[in-house]
Amino acid sequence: MKNIVVLVSGGGTNLQALIDAEKRGEIVGGKITCVIASKPDAYALERAKQNGIKTRVLVRRDFADVHEYSKAMLDALNEEKADLVVYAGFMTILDETVCRAYPNKMMNVHPALIPSFCGKGFYGLHVHEAVLEKGVKVTGATVHFVTEVCDGGPIILQGTVPVLNGDTPEVLQKRVMENVEWKLLPKAVALFCQDKIKVENGRTIIEEQ
Repeated sequence: MKNIVVLVSGGGTNLQALIDAEKRGEIVGGKITCVIASKPDAYALERAKQNGIKTRVLVRRDFADVHEYSKAMLDALNEEKADLVVYAGFMTILDETVCRAYPNKMMNVHPALIPSFCGKGFYGLHVHEAVLEKGVKVTGATVHFVTEVCDGGPIILQGTVPVLNGDTPEVLQKRVMENVEWKLLPKAVALFCQDKIKVENGRTIIEEQ
């Protein structure tokens, strides 16, 4: 059974999607064993507690710099014996030591179709604002492995939704979350826990279901 550690910063809707999928028996071979938050008031912590999941808090401002914070996070992940680390709305930067310690074992969901609308500055509503400003007709979300390059790791799964006339960033964000993020992230986690994802030459190969 693989230990899944989820990193959060806010409300934890993607965490809830993972919890619900686990309860439905969709995450075979894995279990959410710990939730680590970067903010003490993150509602995601309450979601974890309501479901009997261990929680930890590592507040960025309690550490001198990103390197000290990253070291503390790495220590925590090692203590929790993490087999898979999932970014679920985790908005705090970690340095390269963490992803190097967990190569192809750290996963993030990004609210756009990478390589579009990704990288530094593209997070939260900023992504959807940029999508609407550009006038693209299709958007979505991408689940990818975390590397030293922001949003640059191997792509695992992608899904799409239409961009509709009259959309606001908030409306589009909700459509992407409900129709793509909350479905793809649990699916990617399940594939990982069943050893169905291989990475070759920076690309993922997913074993047929």
